[in-house]
Amino acid sequence: MKPTLYHCRNARSFRPLWAMEELGLDYELINLPFPPRALHKQYLEINPLGTVPFFTDGRTKMTESSAICEYLGRMHGPTDLVVSPDEPAFGSYLNWMYFSDATLTFPQTLVLRYEVLEAKSRRQPQVADDYRLWYSGRLRAVDTHLEHSMWMAADRFTMADIAIGYALLLSTVIPPLENCMTSTCKEYLSRLKARDGFKRAMKRQKETPVV
Repeated sequence: MKPTLYHCRNARSFRPLWAMEELGLDYELINLPFPPRALHKQYLEINPLGTVPFFTDGRTKMTESSAICEYLGRMHGPTDLVVSPDEPAFGSYLNWMYFSDATLTFPQTLVLRYEVLEAKSRRQPQVADDYRLWYSGRLRAVDTHLEHSMWMAADRFTMADIAIGYALLLSTVIPPLENCMTSTCKEYLSRLKARDGFKRAMKRQKETPVV
């Protein structure tokens, strides 16, 4: 079967969507309403977590966005989008891949939930403020790195840029996080958004109807 990605527009599933466009793959995209576990309950039969992404290609089933990017690069290579173990930047590449979700996207989701998505009676301003500061502090590592490099690893565009780039993209669509972005990070994100693969991914998610 062709690779199939269950996705919500602008959610973490944008990472593997973008990766597949960069790889030039033929794939199926299934656009779900957000949050899918509440608005498309049949999805729980496919992914009991009720989260996106959910990816399958007939050989495997995966739910972690950065891991899916790495898998796609390994399975559909050789490609410069992944860094191989024999390259000096391999450790740095892996670190940024894990950092992207565990350290950057995690606090973003708490700000999104407790300052934007929850009903006003359930919002938690202190939680949102604390995790906004968390995100801003962790983002300094990205900013410092980008002061000396165009890309996150190996002096070229890789899956690590997709992984980190998505977190920066997300902060531009969550109003409480917009001011966390430094000029260096904004310039980097502009480079990423200029890529044809990014543009195709944005077009695909926009044009694919929500089920």
